[in-house]
Amino acid sequence: MRLGAILHLGIKELRSLARDPVMVALIFFTFTFGVYSASKSMPETLNKAAIVMVDEDHSALSARIEDAFGPPYFQRPRLIGAAEMDRRMDQGLDTFALDIPPNFQRDLLAGRRPAIQLNVDATRMSQGFTGSGYVQAIVRDEALAFLRRHRAATVPPVDLALRVRFNPELNKSWFAAIMEVINHVTMLSLVLTGAALIREREHGTVEHLLVMPITPLEIMAAKVWAMGLVVLIACALSLVLVVEGLIGVPVHGSIPLFLAGVVFQLFATASMGIFLATMARSMPQFGLLLILVLLPLEMLSGATTPRESMPLLVRDLMLAAPNTHFVSLARSILFRGAGLDIVWPQFAAIALIGAVLFGLALLRFRKTISSMG
Repeated sequence: MRLGAILHLGIKELRSLARDPVMVALIFFTFTFGVYSASKSMPETLNKAAIVMVDEDHSALSARIEDAFGPPYFQRPRLIGAAEMDRRMDQGLDTFALDIPPNFQRDLLAGRRPAIQLNVDATRMSQGFTGSGYVQAIVRDEALAFLRRHRAATVPPVDLALRVRFNPELNKSWFAAIMEVINHVTMLSLVLTGAALIREREHGTVEHLLVMPITPLEIMAAKVWAMGLVVLIACALSLVLVVEGLIGVPVHGSIPLFLAGVVFQLFATASMGIFLATMARSMPQFGLLLILVLLPLEMLSGATTPRESMPLLVRDLMLAAPNTHFVSLARSILFRGAGLDIVWPQFAAIALIGAVLFGLALLRFRKTISSMG
């Protein structure tokens, strides 16, 4: 293997990528607007949920309940008529509709247990599930405070000293931004390396390479380092400019150590991208293969849901995926400030998986080139 040939072939790949405006736009959008939008649109977060009220009591208590709803969890309630409530829910305009019946305050003061109707749009599952509990708590607290003429100061029997570490604001956008960068590293490394190989085949330049004194190992290594370098630079800029600068996520750990982990991850996923490209005959086929591979990698690696909540068989199988170890490595470094003495097992696991994937991709690549020759 000649390093000079690998260097020149890699530069050729970079020039080819620079002449592809669609791929360049994809890289820019993914690590800028893609990261920012994902951090600001967490679906499970109850944030300014739409709520309306039907006030048939027009009492001091109903006005008190209305005033209790507001940002950041709810929008200011909009008062509507009873005839509008079902129509608005059918149109999907509101997530919650609270109907306060006539004589609600009088019945409560008389010692009865009046009922309030709460309609929830269950198609907005996460907000509906979380928000219904908030609504019940707000109505209960306001009713009790109205009956007692003051808000009771409850003294818990146990003093719980709460220490929120690594994300003291409990801001889910911090988690979303970093996880989005991690997922995009995997996605783009697969897309760029696979597309580079298929582009060679579609343009007929693979035949030109076959007549040159270049080995399949050199061709494949050039694609891996060139496309990996592009993703590495885009990841570093996104982490510094978008995640830290624009979104304001504090990164506690060493960014150079994290980027070293990105290099290991790129080695593994770029090899996987070449392997998938050798199995596909065209870009549409390659896109279908990406869907089958990317979804399990991102959904089952722990980036979206905790691995502890998954079946034991799935957890064991996903140990063979580089994403599982990369997500653990990235969280430890960027959130907890871990050093190499803590994350070296993840580095070793990704390196081992990457070596296996590179070997399999090289065997498949040689076989593909031999059939073409």
